[in-house]
Amino acid sequence: MLPLPLVPSPAHIEVSGDAPLPLTGAGITGDPDAAAHLRTLIAARTGLDLPEGDDIVLAVTDGGPAESYRLEVSATGIRITGADAAGLFYGVQTLGQLVRRDGERWVVPSVRIDDAPRFAYRGVMLDVARHFHDVATVRAYVDRAASLKLNVLHLHLSDDQGWRLELRSRPALTARGSTTAVDGAPGGFYTQGDYRAIVDYAASRHLTVVPEFDMPGHTHAVGLAYPDLAEAPVTDVITEGSTPVAGEAYTGTAVGFSSLRVHDEATYAFVRDVFGELSELTPGPWLHFGGDESLGTAPEDFALFVARASAIIADLGKTPMAWHEAGAVARLAPGTVGQYWGFVTPTDAAPHHTRAIAERGGRVVLSPADAIYLDMKPTADSPLGLTWANGATSLERAYAWEPSAVIAGLPEDAILGVEAPLWTETVATLADIDALAFPRIAAAAEIAWSPADGTERTWESFRTRVGGLGPLWTTLGIRFPALEEVPWTT
Repeated sequence: MLPLPLVPSPAHIEVSGDAPLPLTGAGITGDPDAAAHLRTLIAARTGLDLPEGDDIVLAVTDGGPAESYRLEVSATGIRITGADAAGLFYGVQTLGQLVRRDGERWVVPSVRIDDAPRFAYRGVMLDVARHFHDVATVRAYVDRAASLKLNVLHLHLSDDQGWRLELRSRPALTARGSTTAVDGAPGGFYTQGDYRAIVDYAASRHLTVVPEFDMPGHTHAVGLAYPDLAEAPVTDVITEGSTPVAGEAYTGTAVGFSSLRVHDEATYAFVRDVFGELSELTPGPWLHFGGDESLGTAPEDFALFVARASAIIADLGKTPMAWHEAGAVARLAPGTVGQYWGFVTPTDAAPHHTRAIAERGGRVVLSPADAIYLDMKPTADSPLGLTWANGATSLERAYAWEPSAVIAGLPEDAILGVEAPLWTETVATLADIDALAFPRIAAAAEIAWSPADGTERTWESFRTRVGGLGPLWTTLGIRFPALEEVPWTT
């Protein structure tokens, strides 16, 4: 028998020989938020409008690990219980994946599932700086991520090409630094109301927003708004892409050339202003300050900046978060979360820097670029995406890695979780997002959620289960590419 089309694979599942439960006329009772999500999901999948009734019971019960749930389906009814609201929501998503057509009926097979996540942090990142993506697009991506039990949305809100969040303390950032994007595409920014709407919508789907202002590098747009804070571009570090000019908007894709003025106290006043205001807007615990690819900043200047910026964020009562390069800094604020973006088989000092973060009391989010960067081409002939991370990244390669094996000497309890970034040099629309994220986002979700030793945690099982989700994704409006690696259900 083919495995049920469940992604991520549950921790424990029992399939009984009982008859399936028909959905027509089945009524829902219990938690109103979960009931609303389930009605929306079932309507999109089947066209059925489920009434009130006691055939499907949804409840939060005390006990069990955070975000865990139990789903029981028999021929007479369905009961989903969550240890908390998030667990109940994830049980609803699992039920949505189980719905299938049986002749003229829509049914749910008789199963019992007990499920809980492996990692607490299961994220996706969306770069809105290279290409700006409006609130509606971000909300759609939140829905996609939540359906796969991902629970963090990392927003990359600033880069050389644009600054994307209104700050009342520094209005020139959006007035002058937000107007363009890669290849001269239209820029844009989120008002504070927009940002709050994103945070609230994500929370309604149990995602925490992690905002990032990248610095001291990736700051050319800051220089457009506040020239006195930025060094002149260091163009000899550019290996490809167009050359930046101080004071002119940058629409290319080169990296590493920009830097804030590390020895100027005005820079740290700026850091306090922007992260102070960001802290007030952000209920989640993490503020990401970047720290990657600072090729135009001398190592000793980088160390000075990272130490001071991480301390500023910690003093705000938030947990600093940075890319793994920050681990080279001895005075990095204790407890800073590091995000590893090297390869599955590391090639440089990244593992040393990552371990150093953990040794200072921080934890690590793993984002190995050659497995989990969703902006890499899924096939060599894909019209979208990049190839710098060991060429095209197939779905099988996106699935075939184990978080505990990436950084030698890093204990599993130091791993906070997994995040799949989507950089947007080639990504301008929601259709572009779907074309690159799916189905590889499902691999990231399973690696982050499912037990490493689960019976269904195999490539053959995964590709079959993903194929079974094709009809659901289609009815949800997800424009995924039908990769030849997957036996798609039609």
